Amino acid sequence: MLVRWAARPAQPMNSWREINRVIDETFGLGQGDGWFDRAWAPAVDVTEDQKAYLIALELPGVKPDDVKIHLDGNRLIVSGEKKQEAEERTDRLHRFERRFGTFSRTFTLPETVNTEAIEARAQNGVLTLTLPKSEKAQPRTIPVSAS
Repeated sequence: MLVRWAARPAQPMNSWREINRVIDETFGLGQGDGWFDRAWAPAVDVTEDQKAYLIALELPGVKPDDVKIHLDGNRLIVSGEKKQEAEERTDRLHRFERRFGTFSRTFTLPETVNTEAIEARAQNGVLTLTLPKSEKAQPRTIPVSAS
């Protein structure tokens, strides 16, 4: 025998429950059946260049008409709904992992954002928000004069 068990081998379902419990406790998700039973939130990338901040949200299957972008003071709120299409099924469903329902993400904006010039564009399941920096926040070169 190559492997000697000190106790009986772990049961696969118990291992997954333990993983879910650890993730739930780590992210403060409370009690429930696990990570995959929670409401979904789109994955986000936030980047910055000299002229703007860019926020990219993954929203596959979400129509642009089902997304709302709201500015409340210095908070930018992106919310919406991914709707489940009603379809006639003749085959049996064995596993269903795609998420449907409402989502909301909130971003606190720095004072350097020009809120009047924010733009949003949806393409290939990604919503990209461009938050231009105000002119005073952008780097500039100061010339040196000779006397």
